[in-house]
Amino acid sequence: MTSSTPNPSLVLNKIDDISFETYEAPEIVEPTDVIVEVKKTGICGSDIHYYAHGKIGPFVLTKPMVLGHESSGIVSKIGSGVTTLKVGDKVAIEPGVPSRFSKEYKAGKYNLCPHMCFAATPNSTEGEPNPPGTLCKYYKSPEDFLVKLPEHVSLELGAMVEPLSVGVHACKLGNVKFGDHVAVFGAGPVGLLTAATAKAMGAAKVIIVDIFDNKLQMAKDIGAVTHTFNSKTGGDYKDLIAAFDDVRPNVILECTGAEPCIVMGVLAAAPGGRFVQVGNAGASVLFPITEFATKELTLFGSFRYDNGDYETAVGIFDKNYENGKDKAPIDFEKLITHRFKFEDAITAYDTVRAGNGAVKCLIDGPL
Repeated sequence: MTSSTPNPSLVLNKIDDISFETYEAPEIVEPTDVIVEVKKTGICGSDIHYYAHGKIGPFVLTKPMVLGHESSGIVSKIGSGVTTLKVGDKVAIEPGVPSRFSKEYKAGKYNLCPHMCFAATPNSTEGEPNPPGTLCKYYKSPEDFLVKLPEHVSLELGAMVEPLSVGVHACKLGNVKFGDHVAVFGAGPVGLLTAATAKAMGAAKVIIVDIFDNKLQMAKDIGAVTHTFNSKTGGDYKDLIAAFDDVRPNVILECTGAEPCIVMGVLAAAPGGRFVQVGNAGASVLFPITEFATKELTLFGSFRYDNGDYETAVGIFDKNYENGKDKAPIDFEKLITHRFKFEDAITAYDTVRAGNGAVKCLIDGPL
């Protein structure tokens, strides 16, 4: 590749304005740089939020930004110092690279690094470009932020490693282990994958809570849960416990950020339980602090993923499909409800934004 190699990209210019643009492909600069030809990219809820609102919390879109951060691809070029990958390898791209000098990075909590360069997340610093997203033909990454995919883990599954890693991180924080009784609030893509992770990590029972029966049915269909509960029609926290065979969950994985779900989770939780907050809220919420304190619950905040989570996520896919798709305990591929070619990527974003039954939408890389 030379500096004149074209790099077709999908760009968010401003609210409600996405276009196709062609930039120059990235070049190998550091010995550990790797160029990946992107093959599959998933659409995340954060992408849609930037598309519709132009900001998420402190991250405000002020200049055009290449979209995408849930991607997999094929290694097309490597730097002279790369030792763990070769041209032609399938990889999942971990999209957030921290400062190598931060205390958080050195402590193994690089997801908390204040200098994180995260794909398709606006950089508000004047004169500084936005970190490039992965919805392009060629994407550059450090070697150690790429995870090689085993033979029977497809590129489509590779594009789902990113959201699965969110679930892995939450379950690790909550110390989900064999025999636990887990309640997951929210049956969107992250909630479904978090529930599946809890089950893969040995939870004896997993109940997922949502207000839409079709989402609850999806959780059952893919084999991610043992129980479901509709919190709109099914009643209060006592009814949730009854639906869970009269068992109070000892781990709560809250993936909505919605106040009613947070409150229900605290009230339903077993004494001494663990509560992991995965979902974000648009504003402060009322919190049942007395019940939380008197049960001696432990609260964890969960943000993205950190050291080892991507490898664990790939391992979950690897183990799940080791005996073939027909014998896989969890049908992760059923979550992929929509597939689009790169030239139809704007339609893909509009489809997910409109709802239309999309769970996980994947976009092919440019040809």
